[in-house]
Amino acid sequence: MTIRPIVRYPDPRLALPAKPVDLFDDALREVAADLLETMHAAPGIGITAPHIGVSLRVVVLELDAGEGPRTYVNPEIIWSSPEMILHKEGSVSMPGVNDEVERHARVRIRYQDTDGNMQTEESDGLRAVCHQHEIDQLDGVFWIRRLSRLKRERLIKRYEKLSRA
Repeated sequence: MTIRPIVRYPDPRLALPAKPVDLFDDALREVAADLLETMHAAPGIGITAPHIGVSLRVVVLELDAGEGPRTYVNPEIIWSSPEMILHKEGSVSMPGVNDEVERHARVRIRYQDTDGNMQTEESDGLRAVCHQHEIDQLDGVFWIRRLSRLKRERLIKRYEKLSRA
C-alpha cells in the first residue's frame, strides 16, 4: 500500500469522466489499497481513483472505523428518493473548504466488488451523500459545481487564499 499524491483542484483531470473497470486483477486491488491509504493520510472519508490521477471508476469509503472500508467498482445510481437533504461537503482535492450541497436523501446503487461480483446497496444520510458525491466525481462533476455560481466563486477564492498561505 502506498500513499499517492492527490490531484488538486483546479486540475483538469478532475473534470474528466473516469473509464469503467473491465479487468478485476491484482492491479485493481492495489489501486483500491492505495486509495484507502491515501484517504486515511489526507484525511478523508471518501476518495476516487481520479483523485490520485487514475482514470478508473473506483471509490473507497470509510464512514465508520468499526464498519471498515468499502470499495465500489463501476458504481451507478439506479434509484434516488424524491426527498432531498442538505449536507456539508468537501474534497481531498480541495482541502480546507466545504459548503452545504443538496442531495437525494436516499439512493440505491449498483456496483461491482474488486472481484467483479455485481452488488446493490441502498443508503441514506451521510452514506447516500457520499455515494452521490463520489459518483459525481467519477462522472467528472467536481462537487462545487453543485453550488450556486456565487457560492462557488466565494469558495474558490477562499481556497486560493488558503493555498497561498
